[in-house]
Amino acid sequence: MRLTYLSGSLVLAAAMMFAVSPASAQDDAKFKASAHLYDTYCTQCHGVNRNGKGINTAGMSVQPRDHADTAGMKSIPIEEMNKAIHEGGAAVNKSALMPPWSSVFTDAQITDRVPYLAKAVRWDAN
Repeated sequence: MRLTYLSGSLVLAAAMMFAVSPASAQDDAKFKASAHLYDTYCTQCHGVNRNGKGINTAGMSVQPRDHADTAGMKSIPIEEMNKAIHEGGAAVNKSALMPPWSSVFTDAQITDRVPYLAKAVRWDAN
């Protein structure tokens, strides 16, 4: 009886690992893809350290958002972040210097970027 219970528990544990692993791997892949796109397209303004101090900011009248500010990023609603990336800063009453990216990125790439921007704080919230 004890052996049956133990082997049943092991089977259940193994099944749970396989059920969880693909989601974790998928989330990890999305996070890495978002990091790559951020490094390619966003660092010029938002900086390699994500602090809003990119190479293009010297002459800007409005400085880009500091994405390294975890508390500040957590305070922004997900819908607002999505809209800012899709339609540009002016669409959310922020700087018009933030361009719309909907013609460059797919909807999925933008949606996947939001958790990256929030430093994965809200990755499980979606």
